[in-house]
Amino acid sequence: MMRTRPLKVALLGCGVVGSEVARIMTTQVDDLAARIGAPVELAGIAVRRPGRVRAGVPAELVTTDATALVKRGDIDVVVEVIGGIEPARTLITTAFDHGASVVSANKALVAQDGAALHAAAEQRAADLYYEAAVAGAIPLVRPLRESLAGDKVNRVLGIVNGTTNFILDRMDSSGAGYSEALDEATALGYAEADPTADVEGFDAAAKAAILAGIAFHTRVTLDDVHREGITEVTAADIASAKRMGCTVKLLAICERAADGRSVTARVHPAMIPLSHPLASVREAYNAVFVEADAAGKLMFYGPGAGGSPTASAVLGDLVAACRNKLAGATGPGESAYSRLPVSPMGDVVTRYHISLDVADKPGVLAQVATVFAEHGVSIDTVRQQGKDGEASLVAVTHRASDAALSSTVEALRRLDTVRDVASIMRVEGE
Repeated sequence: MMRTRPLKVALLGCGVVGSEVARIMTTQVDDLAARIGAPVELAGIAVRRPGRVRAGVPAELVTTDATALVKRGDIDVVVEVIGGIEPARTLITTAFDHGASVVSANKALVAQDGAALHAAAEQRAADLYYEAAVAGAIPLVRPLRESLAGDKVNRVLGIVNGTTNFILDRMDSSGAGYSEALDEATALGYAEADPTADVEGFDAAAKAAILAGIAFHTRVTLDDVHREGITEVTAADIASAKRMGCTVKLLAICERAADGRSVTARVHPAMIPLSHPLASVREAYNAVFVEADAAGKLMFYGPGAGGSPTASAVLGDLVAACRNKLAGATGPGESAYSRLPVSPMGDVVTRYHISLDVADKPGVLAQVATVFAEHGVSIDTVRQQGKDGEASLVAVTHRASDAALSSTVEALRRLDTVRDVASIMRVEGE
């Protein structure tokens, strides 16, 4: 039998995502009530600038006093889609203090302060859900937290930023340079006016921290994630990848060490073979590849951003939080029992593609090969082209540690015959 008293929801933020959450809540009232087992009422919408509230949002629900809204005491669930660290963090903890559960899309906050937020939620017997913080509409957090809770996840490898995937896809398909591809992404609305968070890898790094923490049952923060963006990727890098039968993607990679005693989390551009499922992810789409002991290899694919896709994830969490309120229960909290250390990037072992500008004369290849050998880095393939006294030498290594590769590159720079280390890129997805 359905409860007649509605569950009350406070919405913090009414931008692209928030306005879509409000629209769905007000147009799908009966369906949401049937799925939850009680009516759901949008009780208030907190915004910073009421003059910018989108059409269709009930004006009578709008307030600029977010603190008063979450302190009302009759709010069952707070939906936070304002982003950033503050005031979001204070508003969320205030919501917990006043008996509300929280649904958030705030990747930066969860990546930085997830442990403290989970502790606050547990202390107040409340829920903290954040499916929308990672990969938009793609169900990923819940499968990792619940569906794979009985399995051992060893690796999470994915494209989790649509803006950078669009830029790299355009560079690959049209031969455009980075700046041209970024301009197109901006014109189409895929890139913000200030694209730093995306193109420098901050957005993907926050998502990697969240995924690693859930997958490996250990605490991983944004500071633990090695981060490189795509601003240094050139048309020459894309062309080199094509010659190898690869494409370039910005990857978030979370791995459990072979001995199971540590984990790594990193974000950087990498070449991946065209045969790998992630190579076919085009435009602004996201995809995440999960490898687990019993389940094997799983791939999650779909739109990773945008108002409607992200709102879909928010509403899924809202339904779960409301159901728990009715049952007097809470969903899964933080699982960090493993307490595994996060290894530094220097310990990470992978393959590398290295392009050198060298003098075009006899003995250069032998000199370069000797430097690699002296630093314990084995060369898989090498290609040299040149004329008029200048040449390019491209080497692909076998698997080596980042520390070993770094010392090799420093030694190469000291060779008189090496004019420049033109580019270094990791090769993943073997």
